[in-house]
Amino acid sequence: MKIGILSDTHDNITNINRALDWLKNKGINFFIHAGDYIAPFSLRPYFDKGFDFIGVFGNNDGEKEGLGKISKGKIFPPPYLFNLYQRDILVVHDLSQAKPHIFNISVVIFGHTHKPQTFREGKTLFINPGETCGWLTGKATIGILDLEKIEAEIIELN
Repeated sequence: MKIGILSDTHDNITNINRALDWLKNKGINFFIHAGDYIAPFSLRPYFDKGFDFIGVFGNNDGEKEGLGKISKGKIFPPPYLFNLYQRDILVVHDLSQAKPHIFNISVVIFGHTHKPQTFREGKTLFINPGETCGWLTGKATIGILDLEKIEAEIIELN
């Protein structure tokens, strides 16, 4: 099972649609978002394109009540731990939010730095998909997580 990973979309509707179209073309209809959506209107493409998702709030998400309402309760305060296909996944925005929680976790997903990276510490895979918005680096990126193999790759959308 493969899932998408987005972060730091920062209201860039063009790149949000590009990311979702890329995922849809690969047969992926579920993603995890590591925060910084910004405004509630930026969530509409997720539902318009038929995606399911789980996410956490980021440090720039000022209208949390509106985001929570439009997301239908799918966005949580970090850290958020859940189980998907028998894998424990911890989602945070800033990696410092994960430190006390990473024992025996399969995957930690984070954002905030706008720098894509994947690395392992022990049995835990860490994934930062970078910035889907592309505002700071000029590169719009997403992550793909293979839950069977516990492997990830970063995809550049530009």
